[in-house]
Amino acid sequence: MQSFLSLSNMPETAIAEHTYASSGVDITRADRAKLRIKYLAQKTFTKGVLSEIGGFGGLFQVDKKKYRDPVLVSSADGVGTKLKVAFQLGVHQTIGADLVNHCVNDIAVQGATPLFFLDYFATSRLDPKIAEQVVSGIADACRLNACALLGGETAEMPGFYNEGEYDLAGFIVGVADRSKLVTGENVAVGDVLLGLPSSGLHTNGYSLARKLFFEVARYKPDQYVNEIKGKVGSELLKTHKSYWGVVRRLVAGDCVSAMAHITGGGITGNLPRVLPKNFAASIKLGSWPVPLIFNHLQKLGSVPQEEMLRTFNMGIGMVLVVPSKKFKKALLLIDRAGEKAHVIGRIVKGERRVNYD
Repeated sequence: MQSFLSLSNMPETAIAEHTYASSGVDITRADRAKLRIKYLAQKTFTKGVLSEIGGFGGLFQVDKKKYRDPVLVSSADGVGTKLKVAFQLGVHQTIGADLVNHCVNDIAVQGATPLFFLDYFATSRLDPKIAEQVVSGIADACRLNACALLGGETAEMPGFYNEGEYDLAGFIVGVADRSKLVTGENVAVGDVLLGLPSSGLHTNGYSLARKLFFEVARYKPDQYVNEIKGKVGSELLKTHKSYWGVVRRLVAGDCVSAMAHITGGGITGNLPRVLPKNFAASIKLGSWPVPLIFNHLQKLGSVPQEEMLRTFNMGIGMVLVVPSKKFKKALLLIDRAGEKAHVIGRIVKGERRVNYD
């Protein structure tokens, strides 16, 4: 019986030599990119890192002397269609910082100190220079947040992504002593709501923002628009802020009952996630300055106020729930961290939701 692997009966013209590179995946080019990435990652290593870049899994040891009853806190996220703006402008470093800061904020609201970060970078055809720019931004943000870039995955997937585009995701692990976890269980009526300013859209609402700016208004990415006092692309690529510098002081000072990172869903969708049953948030509109970009987006699309509030952060990137007796101390710690805060409302009785006045 002839083996099904036999090629002896196939026409000579049908036999061709194929390699992984001929299918669109260049391992040599990928190896060059990984060497650049390895160097960037190693510069972020902290004393807890026990492994080198390139293994099957990263190793990290939690400081047992620092944490009596350690609880690991993890999160994963991406930067959404903000990537499309980066592609248009050919600017890739800020995207990496967006990714790290977003993930840092997600675990910071539970009082967790960032330990290590992993990234996933996937593209149709790997460009070592672009990959290096992206990972450079990730590494810079990891260093600023005292977080080790422990590893990641770089995938070349021809035919899956559009030429010249990529996707990016991040995974973070942090730690907190069980007694220091911020759970929201101590939220009480009368607690003050403090809003920490955002730097812009951060990483949410970009599908609507891009539609309004590039399709409705037909702006070019490098076009200066007087209504936002800046160029469209530059405003859209403003880096997602990390609030860890101020949050760690507030947690150490026992000044917060709960915290909400304002991402997709705006204040409307995110603040209720950290409130106990039978508690609601009463927020006074107009109690903080709304950046120009949000006002212009609303005007361009005749977007209802309710839709704006559940799509964008509207200038507030983090909401702090502060006990009234800790209010002055919290303001002092926020000021020492070089941050500003706006009193935007109070905790009231009611269903777990946000009420706007």
